[in-house]
Amino acid sequence: MANLNLSRLDFARKRRQLTQKKLAELSGVTQVTLSRIAKGVTIEPSTETVAAIAKALKYPVEFFYLDDVDELHSKQVSFRSLKSMTAKQTDAALASGALGYLFNDWVASKFNLPTQDLLDLRDEDPVSAAASIRRHWGLGFRPIPNLIKLLESKGVRIFTLSEGRDVDAFSFWRDGTPFIFLNTIKSSERSRFDAAHELGHLLMHAHGYTEGSDVERDADAFASNLLIPREDLIANLPSVRSISQIIASKKRWGVSVPALARSLRDVNILSDWHYREICKQIAIAGYRTKEPQSMDREFSVLWRKVLEELWKDRYTKESIADQLNLPLDEMDSLLQGVLGEQPEPNRPITPPRLRVV
Repeated sequence: MANLNLSRLDFARKRRQLTQKKLAELSGVTQVTLSRIAKGVTIEPSTETVAAIAKALKYPVEFFYLDDVDELHSKQVSFRSLKSMTAKQTDAALASGALGYLFNDWVASKFNLPTQDLLDLRDEDPVSAAASIRRHWGLGFRPIPNLIKLLESKGVRIFTLSEGRDVDAFSFWRDGTPFIFLNTIKSSERSRFDAAHELGHLLMHAHGYTEGSDVERDADAFASNLLIPREDLIANLPSVRSISQIIASKKRWGVSVPALARSLRDVNILSDWHYREICKQIAIAGYRTKEPQSMDREFSVLWRKVLEELWKDRYTKESIADQLNLPLDEMDSLLQGVLGEQPEPNRPITPPRLRVV
């Protein structure tokens, strides 16, 4: 057997958000021994020791004897985290990006997946960038009924973040392929806005992300203009008298009440005074955290079709995880939030538009 890959050991530990001390406790391996193994200053550990560590990490033993994982680093990504997020949560979230690599590369070896059809819009302001990509994709001024489906058709790979409410979303480019990881615990409207926000980063900050509130405000402005074209907003909601009117109208654009209210202010349909009053009502009603009349969640079309096609060859999520030498729960963490109700192998399958390589 090949030598133990220490980078994979460190990767799995970060993914499970365990300190070396906690891993030592769970595995029954002394902390001194584990530290020497991690630093590479000890002889090759016994198969029993590796098996105990693998069991504690809930990863297959084989995972630790493969080549290095192509890991993400924070400077490669547009990464929005909440103030309560710890360093361990950050490492775990970034590690999920590497798992997305592994799954995407494995699928790409079997299918011709959609290639990216994005633009380099680094020189454009958020409003112009949103107009440019709408024009490039032939969207006109009409609303986008299913943003996830649209992004996947343009070559964006969408995966789930499993870190709970402590991480909003992040995106990055890898070898010419754009990736977006979404927190799907939030309302469907807010997940749509997050996806549009991350698309803004991919288009406007394509070759290196920078930190700062200005960058995030630009991505927010892009998302707002992408999802709510001003021409369509003015034509369909030229005046607003109450918050109930906003609630009744938000379904057209698939956005939250606060997002639509802000867009109405940006085009002067709401005055400053009226906007402040609406914001007070939103806060009192709790609409910043609980969306009224929430729309149905959008799910991945690409990964569903991939799994349906693979099931024809008797691949299940379990066997795919085995192929990748990953635990099943990591497969679920990538896909469960974007798959929704998963198709069963024995039900009729609509032929997907995928070509086997």
